[in-house]
Amino acid sequence: MSKHSLDDDLKPREVFVEDAESQVPHLGDYSRNVNARIYNPLSGITKDDLYDRVLRFCQEYGFEEHVETFQKGALVAQRPKEFEELSELTDDDKYYLRRETTHKWHLPRALYFSIGLCSLGSAIQGWDNTGANGANLSFPKEFGIEDNTWLVGVINAGPTLFGLLSAWAADPLNNWLGRRGTIFLTGLFCVFPVLAQAFTQNWWGLLICRLFMGLGMGVKISTIPVFSAEISPASIRGGLVTSFQLWVAFGIFVGFCSNLIFFRVGTLAWRFQLAAAFAPAVPVLIFVWFCPESPRWLMKKHRYQEAFKSFCRLRNTELIAARELYYAHCQVMTERDAFSGISLASRVWELFAVPRLRRAMISSALIVIAQQFSGINAMAFYSSTIFSEAGYSPRDCLLASLGFGLTMFIFAIPAVYTMDTFGRRNLLLFTFPNMAWCLLAAGCCFLLPEGSPARVPLIALFIYLFGAFYGPGIGPIPSIYFSEAFPLSHRELGAAFTICVNNIVGSVLSLSFPSILAKMTATGAFGFYAGLNMLAFVLIFFIVPETMQRTLEELDYTFGVPIHRHARYQVGTWLPWFVQRYILFRPAKLEPLYKLEGF
Repeated sequence: MSKHSLDDDLKPREVFVEDAESQVPHLGDYSRNVNARIYNPLSGITKDDLYDRVLRFCQEYGFEEHVETFQKGALVAQRPKEFEELSELTDDDKYYLRRETTHKWHLPRALYFSIGLCSLGSAIQGWDNTGANGANLSFPKEFGIEDNTWLVGVINAGPTLFGLLSAWAADPLNNWLGRRGTIFLTGLFCVFPVLAQAFTQNWWGLLICRLFMGLGMGVKISTIPVFSAEISPASIRGGLVTSFQLWVAFGIFVGFCSNLIFFRVGTLAWRFQLAAAFAPAVPVLIFVWFCPESPRWLMKKHRYQEAFKSFCRLRNTELIAARELYYAHCQVMTERDAFSGISLASRVWELFAVPRLRRAMISSALIVIAQQFSGINAMAFYSSTIFSEAGYSPRDCLLASLGFGLTMFIFAIPAVYTMDTFGRRNLLLFTFPNMAWCLLAAGCCFLLPEGSPARVPLIALFIYLFGAFYGPGIGPIPSIYFSEAFPLSHRELGAAFTICVNNIVGSVLSLSFPSILAKMTATGAFGFYAGLNMLAFVLIFFIVPETMQRTLEELDYTFGVPIHRHARYQVGTWLPWFVQRYILFRPAKLEPLYKLEGF
């Protein structure tokens, strides 16, 4: 049997996506999911037919010795809530399936090793930002550019500026090298250019080193979250991918510690503060090859035998591994019809032309822009400068910044547990208004007389509160969202586009903040960012859908819902329910937007 005929046979017979005019269902058309249905591709198939399809799948991909396991896995995927009634399953099978709900964090060590090690590579991002934070107090004076705020901004923004170009390399590099190979390659750029910063003799040498850092960071930032999302089970994917931002926050905290350690070195302090950030990348370079490769990337390369072995290392039993492989395969076959682009140029065009992809792109881009609008980069790069404006001494500036970094790290930890219970969207809607008032309050405290004993402590308090709300909200969510929003065919490309948008906005804000601070004063700058936080809140409310608790493949249906349909639901259904339930305290039932078919 040909591969093409097998794949055609495995595709669902009908996707519940209807044309608004003809009301005729269309196979694989995610663009007009006006009824907001999420469909199980195995529903409506008889047991004998399902067994027959699985048998042909196993014969095609060389799983003859695992036919029974894949058949049981397909039955569980078809009836995920009714596995207790399946006589084909053993007591051990049901025990481990039951524990997916009762002990969902009980997963193999290989999964946690992969998540932890690869996310460690993200610590360099936070460490470098805070290394630059401390170095800003000294290197501009050494190079005679302390009065050129724009040039200082360019040097600080060097990694994100070059990341604009390198982010687009994520697609071909992942295609050629895989997730592990790409992480290894980008790790090299997180070691040698970082160390080279310590030996620069002029400002343009320092800028060149930071530009080379951007070559690796632009690809790394998009690859690590994608890798983490692809190996994680849907029920706790948000919590596991949160580890990326958790390690960024850890890098920020350790970077502030490093700044304090090297503070007394004297005029050479900034060299050590910048170069020390290479440390987290070293173990990643060594141990990344001990991690299993992403099974979904292996599926994309039609290496199904290796994909199954990888799933077996990442899941508790072969049955669960077989279920996830076969279910993902059936969904990918539907994706193949919906997104036909093969060349890089055609897939780039589809990001804008195909409504399902365009909605994922808009939502992901909006979230990373909102992260930059929050003002976090200004805090990470310039908190020492801000505290200096408040009247702190250089040593006290670093101590206050250390407290900010510690606050961010501590409050990033709850996101691991709330991301898959409270939800991505709800966390954003809760934290953005709170970040806005914290910034506004901190800005107003700058208006207090400089001799007032309350001035400096209040400024620090509200900046710390800002970090506390940032940690479980917009801090970790961007990396989670863009890693899961796009289908397998466009995942690297969508992540690269999102990172490119992130770097553009981040570069603009990093470049402009010194001048904004100088011209608008701290009060004006903080008020400006508070306004941007509220703008982000409004846009997220109307546009961004929830992605919690859905497999990566099922999210095709979520992003198939038109933006106007989503916005109409938020205004016409969700908002009245919220007012009744939490403002008027009356009993109210919320009609869900998404309707499950065949689960």
